[in-house]
Amino acid sequence: FSTTQAKRLFGMIAGGASLGGLTGPGLGALLVAPVGHVGLLMLAALLLAASAGAGVWLYRWRDRNPLPAGAQPEEESRHVPLGGNPFEGAAEVARTPFLIGIAVFVVLLASVSTFLYFEQARLVAEHFPDPTRQTQVFGLIDTVVQGLAILTQIFLTGRIAQRLGIGVLLVAVPVVIAAGFLWLALAPTFAVFVVIMVARRAGEYALVRPGREMLYTVVPPQQKFKAKNFIDTVVYRGGDAVSGWVKRALDLLGELPGLAMFIGAGIALTWAGTGFLLGRAQRRREADPEAPARRS
Repeated sequence: FSTTQAKRLFGMIAGGASLGGLTGPGLGALLVAPVGHVGLLMLAALLLAASAGAGVWLYRWRDRNPLPAGAQPEEESRHVPLGGNPFEGAAEVARTPFLIGIAVFVVLLASVSTFLYFEQARLVAEHFPDPTRQTQVFGLIDTVVQGLAILTQIFLTGRIAQRLGIGVLLVAVPVVIAAGFLWLALAPTFAVFVVIMVARRAGEYALVRPGREMLYTVVPPQQKFKAKNFIDTVVYRGGDAVSGWVKRALDLLGELPGLAMFIGAGIALTWAGTGFLLGRAQRRREADPEAPARRS
């Protein structure tokens, strides 16, 4: 997709994941009794096969509908593999400031998510010692998150991207989460945490993730298909692991229970600043499609 198409469509496309996340657990709960776990596994296999078929159809659709000249940073061959070695994605990130910015954004995202995940585990264990009750609470939270995400993806994400720009998608959620961390530091209750967690997850699915994917519409194929994989796997999981160690170390300072929340607020504000800079860089690249190819 071109950047213009991405702004219009990526929110709606992301709604498919949220719709699956909302209906999948419902189907499991509804069908486990009549068809059993073996039947559910067969259904899952059929759904995966249907997904693969949809992917094949999409590749054919892409070949029948090429982008107009100038709509992408660099002319890409549809059928010739890029080649190279497995480490080129890391090299592309290391030598491209725009990709370094995306990598930093992903690390900060993973850090915020990990901080909230550990806090969730602590608060749920304190308030709901019964495992069955914990499952019910998580199910309710997930249902609310997916419902809000779908509504936002269908009705707001595309309009925000088209009218206000990708930067707004990348900044809005981090700012809200920074305020949420401060709120949680001052009022560490389960109700406050639920509000923050719902805002973070729904916002990430509906705004941050589509916005992050839109950033790659203005980079050459070498970066789009290699650097992106490196960032989405090695960088994301590495940030997840390191932030988990940091959060655990802060938890050991039992006399300062709010310290982790204040640090989380600082991380979220840095995350917002990185999103703002990425949105501005994306606009420059969109205005001059040849610039990324020249810099590469």
